[in-house]
Amino acid sequence: MALPVRQKNTDITRWDPFRDLAELDARMNRIFESAMGTRRSAMWTPPVDVEETDTSYVVEAELPGVQKDDISIELTNNVLSIHGEAKERERVGILRHKTRRTGEFDYRMTMPSDVDADNVSATLDDGVLRVEVAKTEAAQPKQITIS
Repeated sequence: MALPVRQKNTDITRWDPFRDLAELDARMNRIFESAMGTRRSAMWTPPVDVEETDTSYVVEAELPGVQKDDISIELTNNVLSIHGEAKERERVGILRHKTRRTGEFDYRMTMPSDVDADNVSATLDDGVLRVEVAKTEAAQPKQITIS
């Protein structure tokens, strides 16, 4: 019985599970596109944190590289919608690897019924969109003095 010969591997490469997942995703996209004959939509959802304070709800979305003119925010029937586009920047050289998201993005969440739709503010600073939706006066805590 012959035993397999183990060869010395001088080129040690580290296993990167995220690279494997990205390659699997790219292969699945190619299979889907070839089967359907169309390109898959580039719509994606940004990472978001939602925080409740005593006076408002704060939604922070990570949108690096997105300009404020490329973002639209709406609050309709207590549904907060953040929609926009992360545009591909012009390249000078050859792009060898790409993991940054580009294309249209969309985020929607149903806000509680105690929000004041007339009192909403939004800022974009260092790639983080911060939307603050105030609570109604009735929903805010009130200090009660003891008599």
